[in-house]
Amino acid sequence: MEAIDPQEAMSDVQSMDSVLESNLGQRRLTLWLVASFSAIAFLLAVVGIYGIVAYSVTQRAQEIGIRRALGAQKVDIFRNVLGHAFVLALSGATLGVFGALTLGRLVRNLLFGVPATDPMAFASTIVLFLAVVMAASFVPARRAANVDPMRALRVR
Repeated sequence: MEAIDPQEAMSDVQSMDSVLESNLGQRRLTLWLVASFSAIAFLLAVVGIYGIVAYSVTQRAQEIGIRRALGAQKVDIFRNVLGHAFVLALSGATLGVFGALTLGRLVRNLLFGVPATDPMAFASTIVLFLAVVMAASFVPARRAANVDPMRALRVR
């Protein structure tokens, strides 16, 4: 600017970092908020699934005790609890896919660059959901496998 006209007044001089921050600041804030809320939702989902499976194991304590008394191995009980949680998660994921396909048509015009029925997004969501269910069910399943048959039968 000075090379062209040294008498010209300069205004609004900013560093490149401040120009980038003013242009990208809103996007960064939005991304940070979405990531934070996603992490909180993920944590709540894990805690909720853990609570449901733990409650189910507690309700089935007598049944598990009878199975153990009749000779079921710890591995069998562990697989039974994880299998039950997996079947419930798979049925929930199936219902969720149908719901997302149906409701995806309503939000189609709000999505930019991503189709409402993106198979990769659906597949990765299902895999993540099933992995979360298995991870959250691990501790209650291990607890169920270690149930003492005498204590479980004496409780009720």
